[in-house]
Amino acid sequence: PALTASALSDRYTAEARAIKTAERAAIRHRDSQLASALGRLAPRQVLFFNPDGQGVAAMVIGNLATATRVAILVPGSDTTLATFFSRGPASPGGGAEALAAQARRLDPGERLAVIAWLGYPAPAMLSPGVMTSGDAGQGARALRPLVTALARHGDRVALLCHSYGSVVCGLAAPHLPVTDIAVFGSPGMDASSVASLHTRARVWAGRERGDSIRFVPHVRLFGLGFGADPMSNGFGARVFATGDSGHSGYLDPGSVSLRNLTSIALGDPAAVTR
Repeated sequence: PALTASALSDRYTAEARAIKTAERAAIRHRDSQLASALGRLAPRQVLFFNPDGQGVAAMVIGNLATATRVAILVPGSDTTLATFFSRGPASPGGGAEALAAQARRLDPGERLAVIAWLGYPAPAMLSPGVMTSGDAGQGARALRPLVTALARHGDRVALLCHSYGSVVCGLAAPHLPVTDIAVFGSPGMDASSVASLHTRARVWAGRERGDSIRFVPHVRLFGLGFGADPMSNGFGARVFATGDSGHSGYLDPGSVSLRNLTSIALGDPAAVTR
């Protein structure tokens, strides 16, 4: 929709009706996990929604019509509509809530909107697709028009990309009008370096010391793998401090990683600890 208060209000109302319809269908089919997720999503500001297959949705926190900065959270594998809230801050909905709350603490006056974006069919962790960029390419094609529309509206956009979501962001990155791209728990960006991303954005990378993603081989061979480690010196990203948590702890309230990711979302690189 047009990024005006009235157009967004109409969109949120229409999507709420669609979500309630899908929730009733999930209840009839005795899919309690999906019904629970849709019940939590229905009263939120939802920019788009489709329950087909694994489902897609984008939830907005904040006033998108008046925002001057927008942070888009791009999730990784094993993420579906049914898990949109179920894993707390490790899920898109919970992570967006944690980021928005931290932003209010750091800079209460900043007009930041946060979008929990599940706009592609994320591969299952235990599937062949999780080692290829096929699903990520579909996600990148879906992400680019949203970012372009926000930039035309005058918003400064940051992409915060977790795990396989960092492959999505790497494929979407070339010439995309964003100020920052932050990847965390990344298996790679399907790129050999920041230069090969063809972006003017600040590119950030972080990895918790307890994250098992560090054991993923950083190669690309016969269509498998995602290339260089964004944490490596040769890649050229700005490495930000995290902590000792695991692959799902980056947006935990009170964590170093959440504070740094929020500073990146706010466009305050000087506040990011390295």
